[in-house]
Amino acid sequence: MAASLKPRQALLVLNGLQHVGPIMLRRLLDAFDHDPVAVLEGDRQKLMQVKGVGDKAATVLTHWSEHFDLAREVSRMKASGIRFLAQTDSSFPPMLKEMYDPPIGLYWKGEYNVDRPCVAIVGTRRATLYGLNIARKFAAELARLGFCIVSGMARGTDTAAHEGALEAGGQTVAVLGCGLDIVYPPENLDLYQQIAVQGAVASEFPFGRRADRQTFPMRNRVVAGMCEAVIVIESDVSGGSMITARFAGEQGRQIMAVPGRIDQASSAGCHQLIRDGATMVTSVDDILEELRYARPELQPEGELVFEDTGSRPSLSSLECEVLDCFTGGELCAPDQISQQLNRGAAEISATLMGLEIKRLIVKRADGRFEAR
Repeated sequence: MAASLKPRQALLVLNGLQHVGPIMLRRLLDAFDHDPVAVLEGDRQKLMQVKGVGDKAATVLTHWSEHFDLAREVSRMKASGIRFLAQTDSSFPPMLKEMYDPPIGLYWKGEYNVDRPCVAIVGTRRATLYGLNIARKFAAELARLGFCIVSGMARGTDTAAHEGALEAGGQTVAVLGCGLDIVYPPENLDLYQQIAVQGAVASEFPFGRRADRQTFPMRNRVVAGMCEAVIVIESDVSGGSMITARFAGEQGRQIMAVPGRIDQASSAGCHQLIRDGATMVTSVDDILEELRYARPELQPEGELVFEDTGSRPSLSSLECEVLDCFTGGELCAPDQISQQLNRGAAEISATLMGLEIKRLIVKRADGRFEAR
């Protein structure tokens, strides 16, 4: 049956097999010369040679039609006006392709295709009025400036962020942790429909897949992967937004956090992120500065202008040596630089601080630094 498949259909099948995760899918496609049809036609012995593919996964792949009803899935997609964006499509969100483990495809409802810088706004489901107001305000102003606001359509902060973007007439994408035939939370049905008309609703999960402990972190990695920056507005230290921030750090995205009250658990996560090196933001101008976008004045509304920082400020010989350690996009820890340059830890720390002040490097949430 697999022999009659077209490549896009085969990708849809592979994406829908719940026993095969994104990392295993990438290994399978690498092993079969990026031919999804060949993976489904693959010899069982060759499949078993792929790292991570055990007896159960090999059985699912060779008997995929018993586990995934392709005809039914395609029929439901057509009836719902949903597309499947393959990773190789030009309309696939461009920054997602840079991830270590990107989804091989996304179910996509809405005419909008990502055509501008994306910023994620995330936070607790139990947001305070302060948090909701900040999320809505930041989203609206960033959307008016030409950013696409990405979030997870969860209760609280996510909902406020999407609403702010919609009210400003801007673009927003909701990434769900379930199939697109399931509206979660159910009270966001109207919001789901508005986003699908004005922006897009996306998911890597097939129809019928309900949200669970596995799907939410997978959703969070897509939210982070689509964006240049993740802004956390209220989160406790174990909240899902902290997972999104961690993914952002691993993917080299900017992490920003809004400070809150020190006596509220919903601010503890943001304060921890700030202590760990995330950028504290209290206004949209802080966000623009960190992303090096100039606020448009005479430009047409929604047109972002990348800020030209001009020539590099004067640097000492040690600063130049330290900057050279970041050649090729290298991520460096202070002790690594100290050992590489045979310099004292205190001297290197002071130099890194100076380069941070000159906005030539940035400290990541994991304690390492990277060049801007």
